Amino acid sequence: MEHASLRNYLIGFVLAVVLTAVPFWLVATHALPPQRTLLIIGIAAVLQVLVHLRFFLHINFTTTPKENVLALAFTCVLIFIMVGGSFWIMFDLHQRMAL
Repeated sequence: MEHASLRNYLIGFVLAVVLTAVPFWLVATHALPPQRTLLIIGIAAVLQVLVHLRFFLHINFTTTPKENVLALAFTCVLIFIMVGGSFWIMFDLHQRMAL
């Protein structure tokens, strides 16, 4: 297992700041159409999760123990339920309010 070093933390920090600043900048300046902005926000969010897993939680996807894989799978299921449920509620509410 790779030992944590200041260099790795700094790389992770810079990547996390960039992946946070770019979507904020796009929304604040309206530089792109809304659909593209949403797509870039989604991509940045996924990359942000991968950066945190790699640089801060030190999870290596090539040689992860079984417990790490199970924890990641459980986390993905919970996020899917929470995000999917939120979208379901919001779309249903939008549909009910439009009638």
